[in-house]
Parts: sequence; C-alpha cells; structure tokens
Amino acid sequence: MSDTGLDPQNPFAAASALPYGLPDFGAVREEHFRPAFDAGMAQERTEIEAIVADPAAPTAENTLDAIERSGELLRRTATVFFTRHGADATAGLDAIEEEVAPLLAAHEDAIGLDLRLLGRLDALQSAVDDGTVELAPDAAWLLHTRRRDATRAGARLAPDAQDRLRALNQEISVLEATFGREVLAAGNAGAVLVHDRAELTGLPADLIDSAARAAEQRGHGGAYLLDLRLPTQQPILALLEHRPLRERVHRASVSRGSGAPGAPAPTGGHDTRPTLLALVRARAERARLLGFPHYAAYVADEGTAGSVEAIQKLLASLTARAVDTARVDATVRAAALAADVPTATFEAWDWTYYAERDRSARFAVDDSRLRPYLELDRVLHDGVFRAAGDLYGLTFQRRTDLAGYHPDVRIYEVRSAEGREVGLFLADLYARDAKRGGAWMDSLVDQSHLLGTRPVVINTLNIARPRDGEPTLLTIDEVETLFHEFGHALHALLSDVRYPSQAGTNVPRDVVEFPSQVNEMWVRDPALLRSYAVHHVTGEPMPDAMVDALVSSRVHDAGFTATEHLAAVHLDQAWHRLGPDEVPSAPDDVARFEEQALSRAGVALANVPPRYRSTYFTHVFAGGYAAAYYSYLWAEVLDADTAAWFRRNGGRTRETGEAFRRSVLSRGGSVDPRRAFRELHGRDPDIGPLLDRLGLSVPGAPDAELLP
Repeated sequence: MSDTGLDPQNPFAAASALPYGLPDFGAVREEHFRPAFDAGMAQERTEIEAIVADPAAPTAENTLDAIERSGELLRRTATVFFTRHGADATAGLDAIEEEVAPLLAAHEDAIGLDLRLLGRLDALQSAVDDGTVELAPDAAWLLHTRRRDATRAGARLAPDAQDRLRALNQEISVLEATFGREVLAAGNAGAVLVHDRAELTGLPADLIDSAARAAEQRGHGGAYLLDLRLPTQQPILALLEHRPLRERVHRASVSRGSGAPGAPAPTGGHDTRPTLLALVRARAERARLLGFPHYAAYVADEGTAGSVEAIQKLLASLTARAVDTARVDATVRAAALAADVPTATFEAWDWTYYAERDRSARFAVDDSRLRPYLELDRVLHDGVFRAAGDLYGLTFQRRTDLAGYHPDVRIYEVRSAEGREVGLFLADLYARDAKRGGAWMDSLVDQSHLLGTRPVVINTLNIARPRDGEPTLLTIDEVETLFHEFGHALHALLSDVRYPSQAGTNVPRDVVEFPSQVNEMWVRDPALLRSYAVHHVTGEPMPDAMVDALVSSRVHDAGFTATEHLAAVHLDQAWHRLGPDEVPSAPDDVARFEEQALSRAGVALANVPPRYRSTYFTHVFAGGYAAAYYSYLWAEVLDADTAAWFRRNGGRTRETGEAFRRSVLSRGGSVDPRRAFRELHGRDPDIGPLLDRLGLSVPGAPDAELLP
C-alpha cells in the first residue's frame, strides 16, 4: 500500500505522468473511485491536523502554503469523477455519487468547521496587523478570503449549531445530486417522438437526419426523436413550421421534472418537486443558522453585489424596460401568427418561430441561411482559436496522442506566441444521452506557481451530432455558446497566480461569467466573421450584406431574451428569499409559487416563460448557482462596459488583449475583482453600455443610478 493507504495500482495513487498532468482517463475504472475518495479524505484530514498541531507561529509558508498543498489526492480523484459523471454518466457512477456526496459534505465540514484552523488563520492576521509578519498582496487576499469563508462555513458557531449544520450540509449535498440525476432522466424521458416526417417541415436535412438516428438508437426505427435541450425555449422551435408539433415540444420542455402523468410528455415519474422543496427548506435553515435571514442574503454577502437590496435594485430597473419591450414585440408576433392562422391565440411556442421569421425579413438572416456558413471546425479554428491568437498570442495544436474520457473529446496543446507551453484545452462538443444538458467549463488541473502546475481545461457542449462524414452546422446561438465557454477556458489558461485556489475562474460567483461574456463580443466582429463564416460546400465567405445584417441584428428580440432571463433570476431569488417555515410543503404548490413569484416581479407574461422552470433549473438546484443566477446579469454589466472599452481602444489587438489579460484574466481570484475592473477602466462599472446592447436605453433616463 502507498503512504496514503491506497493500492499503488490504483491510478489515483500517484499524480498523472501524462503531459501537463492530464488525468489518465483510460486507466481509470469505476471501482477505483471509492477507495481513492476514502484515501483522499483521510490524507487531507491528516495534512490539516499537521497544520493545526504545528507549534511554530503561523506564517504564510506553514499555514497558507500548507493548506494550499493539502488534499491533492482527493482533488485529482474528485476532478476525474465529476468530469466523467457530468459528461458520460453511468448507473455505476450514479451509485458512487449517491454514496460519496454525504461523505464529501462531512469531510468539508470537518475542515471548514475546525475552529483550531480558523484560530491559526486569526493568529496570522493578528501578526500581520501588528507588523510581525508581512504578506505579499495575493497571500494577504488569500488570508482574508479563507477567514471569511471559514466564518461563513460556521466555524465560529456553538457546538450544537455546528452539529445541525453538518446534518444540513449532508442533506443538501444528497438533494443536489438527486435533483441533477432526475433532471437528466426526465429530459431523456421527455424527448418528443415524431412519426410523420411532414411534421418536421422547416428543419434542415441534417437535423432531421440527427432526429432519425436518435430515434433508431432508442428503438424507434422509422421515426424521429427530438431531444430536449436544457433551457425552456428549444432551439428547433424557431424552425418548425408545424404548429401542433411546436406545442408538443414546448409542453414537453416545460413539463420536465413535474412528474405529472397527464403531461403531454410524461416524464416517467421523474418528479423533481419534492427534492426541490426539501432543498430550498434545508438551504433556508442553513442560512438562518449562519445568521442570515435567508439563503439569498447569505449568497449575496460573498459576491461583489454585496446585498439582496443591490441585486433587487438592478433587477427592478431592468425588468420594467425589458417587459415593456417584450409586450410591444408580442403584438408584432401575434399579428404575424394571425396572418397565418386567423383563429389562433399567440402562445409561447409561437414566439421564437415568428421572431426568426421577423429577423429573416428585416435583416435577411435566419438560421436556415446562416448555418451553411457556420461549420463547427471552421468556427472553432478560424473563429474561437484565431481570436485568442490575435488577442493573447495563443496557438493551438491538436494532440491525437492524448485521450480523454470519451472518443468525442479533442485535446489541444496551447502555447504562447513565444512557443512557451501554456496548458491543454479539451473540447467535448457533441450531445449524448449520458451527458447532462447545457454547456460548461471545468478545470482538470489548476495553474499554480506554488505547485508547479499548468492549466488543463475542458469545455463541454451539447451540439447535435451529424451522420459520419457530414459537416456539423451550427446555429448562431451555438456559435455564441462556443465563444462563451471558451471565455471561461481563457480565464483558466491565462491564469498567472501562486495559489491554486486563486487560479482562473476561482472568483466570486457574480464575476465568474465576466470574461466568458466578454469573449462573446468576437462572434459578431465583422473581420473575424469573414474568417470563420465560410460556406461548407462552396468555400465562399459569408456575403458582406449577410455579415452586416448579422452584426446589426444583435439586439433583435432583446425584449424577449431579457425578459425570459430576468424571469429565471426572479424565480431563483424568490425561492431563496424564503425562511425555513415559508417554503411550500406540497409538490403541487411549486407551480403556484412560481406563478405568484413571477407576478410579483412583473414578469408573468404567458408567452414569455422563464428561461428555466423550477423543476429543471439545474443551475440553482444542482449546479452551484443557488441564489446566484443573477450573476450572468451582473457580469453582463461588466462585460458590456468592457466590450465598449475594447471598441474604443482598437478592438481585437494584442495591445487590448494584453491589457485585459494583465488586469483581469491572469489575476483570477488573487485580488478583489472590483479592484481588477478599476485597474482596466480607471473607474467603477457603468450600466449604460448594457442598456444600449439590450436595446433598453431610454433617452434622458439616469442610467448610472440603476447600478448599485
């Protein structure tokens, strides 16, 4: 046995010998995980015990550095496990997650609630305050955040309160894991089966072909299966001409997780509502134990927003403008439907279809015209990678000698303009039944000068797979998602910090989306468009008129987009502003609570449902965004302001890229993010550019006062 108590034959017993520390996925079997988790937790507890038992006065080296070095075995085990479980789940991995989730929560509590460890951090802070110890700025910020996090974890609570907190933390971890599994199962069960190809009129041939293969793979040869993507609005609704099928798809989407046997797309009993209610109640009690009125206040206290009042001020100001715009647009969309079906009532499943028709008519662009120019490999190499090269001098070389956890995973070595090794970028882009919905980024290895590690980063998307040999053609929304997730990857790849806990995206939740949303600005950069938007058959670049139209159509349907987003934010806030005794008790109360919450917030528009209904809102009930879905909006204020800064200062150049890298991307969580923003801009954020972007500016309105 190794000194960790783990069988040396277990691939987690030693750090990976592959380039950049890439996990050796091929060597890992499911039976390796549980022993490695157990050994990893035991090892980290031993390491922490050595730190708190050290008789020497606390210093950066024997306290901060030692904490940062601890837990390496557990970290590499958990990284591989949760990467595979999210992107390629199996029944075996589900069972392991169910076992280890409460154990991991208890382990985190054993460290986070250790008053001896907090006492050592307090003693170090006292030494800094009296001048006995001097810390580098990044170490001083690390000390501040670790003391804050320990207090927020409950380390200063009385023993009986800590006991209850431990029980709640284990319960929450199990409920979150359960919610995620049930949403994935409900989505698969709710896929819409179509037997008549004529109902698919409007879909391009490659998407019809994908639907046919999906049906065949699930035992429905000769039919067509329309899989559900995570958000409420399914992308195919913009294309389907057959109105009854649009309704079926929409109802299947919004019924996920409801468990209602009479729903148009039965979810096979995958009812997430009991889990959701138990989770909200447990979080509310946890916040109350920690001295906060509700969970939303607990979360806001850690972010740059600072308070729920500041969040509400921003939401209220934007909501009225977005809803007014959406209502005007709804009148236009309803008139278009009436011209086709005079007796029809305009419904939610009609919106994106008629919005896409309107966009096509006004700007001569729609997804059917755009997709032939948006071939995946071209977008990735001549769009995403080229922008990163122009801005940051990065190059990307495919490493076919390295393998991921699934054959779909592509691996690229990233180097600087000078040829210096930067890290690895992994791309897992195609949808699979075993992959959870949506798109995300993860760090497999964090950059750290302390540990001598370089970053290994993965982007995971859910793009429909074409038939072998056929091109993968994207919608413009999928192109934006590709750029967005790569913005997260850049945050990790360009990290330049000492401590691994401060690397890359390890920043407050309401700032983490800032760099990724900035990277979306290059999607519609005219010069870059002409590089990556090339017809997959003719090789001709996208015509100038189409490029101009695509650029000018950026704010098209902004009222709908902003309103559906804001509705989801309001829902998240409403659930997490409840006290423990205020949470509904019956699953049937969930829909009623939603309706009342949306009505109070002023976003109860029947034909603009929230981007996520509660029953499949994995961002907040399984994905780390609890009471923090506002983060996308908060970060978009920073993003829009920074996009305007890029345009004023020359656009996509090495000079602007270097300034953004130096002030924001390289810093990770090693500084207060507000300070990093001020270093770039010389001032605090301005909400005006976001209002302009969304088409919500009102002449003469005091926009600056909208931002807390």
